[in-house]
Amino acid sequence: MDNLTHSLAAWALGEAGLKRRTGLAVATLVIAANLPDVDAIGLAFGENLAFRRGITHGPLAWVIFIPGLALAMRAFDRWQARRGTRPESRPPVRFGWLLALSAIGVLSHPALDFLNVYGIRFLMPFTERWFYGDTLFIIDVWVWIALGLGLFLSRRRKREAPARVALVTVALYIGLMGYGSHVAEQRAAVAVREAGYGPARQVVASPPPINPFRRDIIYDVGGRYGYGDANLLPPSLSIEAPFETNMDDPAVAAAARTSKQAADFLYWSRLPFAEVTRANGAAHVALGDARFVDRPGTNMFRIAVDVPEDAR
Repeated sequence: MDNLTHSLAAWALGEAGLKRRTGLAVATLVIAANLPDVDAIGLAFGENLAFRRGITHGPLAWVIFIPGLALAMRAFDRWQARRGTRPESRPPVRFGWLLALSAIGVLSHPALDFLNVYGIRFLMPFTERWFYGDTLFIIDVWVWIALGLGLFLSRRRKREAPARVALVTVALYIGLMGYGSHVAEQRAAVAVREAGYGPARQVVASPPPINPFRRDIIYDVGGRYGYGDANLLPPSLSIEAPFETNMDDPAVAAAARTSKQAADFLYWSRLPFAEVTRANGAAHVALGDARFVDRPGTNMFRIAVDVPEDAR
């Protein structure tokens, strides 16, 4: 999820009552909730796809981030006290609670990141398997609104109830969205089989922005992908004919061997496909992921590599 969602969720947890447990509670929660995204530094080294949502979101990072942040927050409080700049209104800092809040914030991050189709490798470095929730769009305005309103009312009224209601509302919304995606995937799998395209190895019901009652369908029938549209209210479903992924073309393997960018893309991709054109002794390989393109031939989120035509 986006960092605003992570921050709002952590802040709401603080306003719901956790901020009373120790000084610097809300700051600890919000910082902890965003810490796993330090992997964004990979952008500076050309490692974005291979590095994102991996080791900094897994247990090895947790055992570093959680105590590290708690110690840093306690040190910050003591530093302010020595300088005479510690706010008098700040409650005493309790290290045990700083540790607990750091854990809550850090663990909330992979929990939320799991919910979208992008995926997360939260068991790294023990396994590089990707996990996908297919529940929320990566930026969900309804989550923003619910949490933002709860925070506004809690702070204005100086009460914990609005933040608690907001958190419960978001939890129920996530549950219903997940159920909606499950229903759409089941219906799509049946429709694909009945259309004669074969049994679906995988069906992804991707929530679009804004509309919680619609899902973008992508299905895999082994070497071919297809798209569809599902509406939950009122119920409707349309499935398009599948297209060839071309992933067995030898030029694709050659592109992965000769281009780190292509190799990283295929490592990250969940539903990869390739468009291969040959001319003048070279093969032009354009790689895409069916989750993030409207249809083959579009230019969104693609990697292009040129390799010798006879590459194997």
